[in-house]
Amino acid sequence: MHVDRTCIVVDKPSGVLSVPGRGTHLQDCMAARVQALWPDARVVHRLDMATSGLLLFARGAAAQRSLSDAFAKRKVHKRYVAVVHGLVATDSGEIDLPLITDWPNRPRQKVDAEHGKPSLTRWQVLSRDVVQHTTRLALMPLTGRSHQLRVHLLALGHPILGDALYAPADVQARAQRLLLHAEALGWACPESGEQLRVESPAPF
Repeated sequence: MHVDRTCIVVDKPSGVLSVPGRGTHLQDCMAARVQALWPDARVVHRLDMATSGLLLFARGAAAQRSLSDAFAKRKVHKRYVAVVHGLVATDSGEIDLPLITDWPNRPRQKVDAEHGKPSLTRWQVLSRDVVQHTTRLALMPLTGRSHQLRVHLLALGHPILGDALYAPADVQARAQRLLLHAEALGWACPESGEQLRVESPAPF
């Protein structure tokens, strides 16, 4: 998708890990695949295994520090697209609900007003399908909590189709995969400061 002296962007398929899991059977991942081609590639962020879309890697330690800092300071623009159950009533909004790991039910996360970490997602309706009773949303997470978009949309009352962790069984069954895709990334080049942007249309 994009390769330069400081970073690499690839399009991760749904069902592939971002980084290795525990156990020899979980070693195939995008990090290993990218590092086989570019040995200096380093992990900067992750996507859920079920999520597809753009994944950014740094080239070398200096670029990794710079890009990791940019993510931490919310200087990386991230845009996702999702298809959710139900017809979302308003055209845009934001979800500001703190999240925490649901320890007895890991890897699930949950909303926790007292102990959760601040989590903010902005969203915008792209289209509504009255016949299918679904809505296509653009999602702009300002924080990067684990499963943030999935839990926030569940809390909104509109779980993502195909979500095996959070959607009710009938909603999960409506798609063969999680209908969540990281479609755009924008960031500043660690060397030049030039603003870069890569896009990947959703495959659903």
